[in-house]
Amino acid sequence: MSCDHEHAHEHVVDFARVGQPVPPFKMETFDPTEGFFGEVDLGKLREEGKWVILFFYPADFTFVCPTELADLAEKHAELKEMGAEVISISTDTKFTHMAWKNDERLLENVKYQMGSDATGEVSRFFDIWDYETGLALRGTFIINPDGVLVSAETNYYNVGRNADELVRKMKANVHLRENPNEACPAKWEPGKKTLTPGEGLVGKVYEALND
Repeated sequence: MSCDHEHAHEHVVDFARVGQPVPPFKMETFDPTEGFFGEVDLGKLREEGKWVILFFYPADFTFVCPTELADLAEKHAELKEMGAEVISISTDTKFTHMAWKNDERLLENVKYQMGSDATGEVSRFFDIWDYETGLALRGTFIINPDGVLVSAETNYYNVGRNADELVRKMKANVHLRENPNEACPAKWEPGKKTLTPGEGLVGKVYEALND
């Protein structure tokens, strides 16, 4: 995946991997708030200390996709309060995004930027590119303010996602960034007890991560 020149030799990898940095990249977008076209720059978002949520979906003008984007729109304000920049992404052009946003009733509350991965380069980097169809699968990726990929989820075409779980995972990741010696158990929610890894292999991994 191409990246900015100043980062060209920093953490170059073939595919995105959880726990590894994501090289900064830029992408054309349709910005529903401005009502026109824009650009998302991961390098700039990192400099601003933002969390980044990349929400890939197969295509505009389809059936399951608008239900997912509408669900995500309901949680957008909450995610934004946690310092997250939300970007939906498909292989459609920015012009198609604009037409779909203006045509589809379910998208009336979408305010996050809609990214265009027309070449499939970013989808291939995140390993969700379907070579038979030329479309991206349903992939959700959380990148922390250091540019490290901390969460990855991929669904096939026929299973929509739940933004409630995305919010829960964001809350957990934000908490752990502020409390790096803790771990969140299954179904953890803010206010519930966390775990302390302690001794053994898990403890050594946490110690290495937090050096």
